[in-house]
Amino acid sequence: MEWKKEYKILLSFIVAFFVLYFLPTQSPRFQGAVMEAFELTKWYVREHIVLCLVPALFIAGGISAFVNQQSVMKYFGAGANKFLSYSVASVSGTILAVCSCTVLPLFSGIYKRGAGLGPAIAFLYSGPAINVLAIVLTARVLGFELGVARAVGAVLFSVIIGLIMAFIFRDEEKIKKETQSQLNVGVKRPLWQNIIYFASMAFILIFANWAKADETDKFFYFIYKIKWVLTFISAFSLWLSLKLFFGADTKKLIISFIPPLFLAIFLPQYPVISFSAGFISLSWLLNTDNDELKDWFYYSWDLAKQIFPLLIAGVFVSGFLLGRPGYEGIIPSRWVEWAVGGNSFVANFFSAIVAAFMYFATLTEIPILQGLMGAGMGKGPALALLLAGPALSLPNMLVLKSIMGTKKTVVYVSLVVIMATITGMFYGAFF
Repeated sequence: MEWKKEYKILLSFIVAFFVLYFLPTQSPRFQGAVMEAFELTKWYVREHIVLCLVPALFIAGGISAFVNQQSVMKYFGAGANKFLSYSVASVSGTILAVCSCTVLPLFSGIYKRGAGLGPAIAFLYSGPAINVLAIVLTARVLGFELGVARAVGAVLFSVIIGLIMAFIFRDEEKIKKETQSQLNVGVKRPLWQNIIYFASMAFILIFANWAKADETDKFFYFIYKIKWVLTFISAFSLWLSLKLFFGADTKKLIISFIPPLFLAIFLPQYPVISFSAGFISLSWLLNTDNDELKDWFYYSWDLAKQIFPLLIAGVFVSGFLLGRPGYEGIIPSRWVEWAVGGNSFVANFFSAIVAAFMYFATLTEIPILQGLMGAGMGKGPALALLLAGPALSLPNMLVLKSIMGTKKTVVYVSLVVIMATITGMFYGAFF
């Protein structure tokens, strides 16, 4: 058994040697792909780490630290009412405008806290797939039929994939259900207090990432104009909840709130700076206050250590392979455009596969798809991309593997790709 392990190590050394030996470093395409890998990674770090990932990690840490395990099991556990759990999970994305990577800490939080595999997977898929603004923009830019198909398909996908995953791994779910029935966890605070606490953090995440809308969409555009005011109000609500519900020290609360407030007043043109200062101050506060708040920080930090390196590695590889919107990686974009024309099985399958591995930030799939459709992409493959792309990405898969294992990750990715392919074919046949 020990020799098998040594042979695997030797084989990996040999593969690495030959890959590096024959690396086409002088090739302009290879050099461009390497630059695209760094450019995409730089863009992700600038645009998504502070505003998306950090708030999501704190929310997930809060779930682990403060959410009563029985509450999670009651609404999302293996023995919960399926209609209620899948209904809530399947529409979660209408509230959380997150990408395939930002949803991962939230998924990890509820899954490790006792949520059943089916509802957790429904939440994992729906989080990035059912973004209200994305649905509206899809209908406006790409056509009403495609927008409706995306919305309906995403809701149905989340439920169907969740049910199939729960059925395939039913033996594990049965053991989880039996284990959960024996747990008796006390309640630390009333549900309404937890709702206010989590709603404050959720609104920080939502408003800070509110995308710019067309001025004709008056509601979305108005929210965009005052997004940082709403983010500040949400942050103030969070600070109050820490005092009223968690017993945080008043003096430390005031000290921690001064830096982001000062920066927001004197540097209003750089809201990301005050936003960053807010989370740095929050980290200091949690680390110097009571044990319960320290637990919140350490749960968040553990998730960060698990997720962050895999996300960065995944984004880098994704950029190397496929590049950024409007730029090419090692795979020529003309190959993609050629392969997704028409409505054949191959076109739909290829579209779903490429979408599954490419990283799409929230709303970026729409201009990408607009360009591809202008280059001859069929409507079926377009829907396949919309159903597979926002919910999956290479970095997403790497992190999922660390959370729920290789087998479940492979099954989940396969189900998304297969269902996106089949749905695209049916849609392309009728439209």
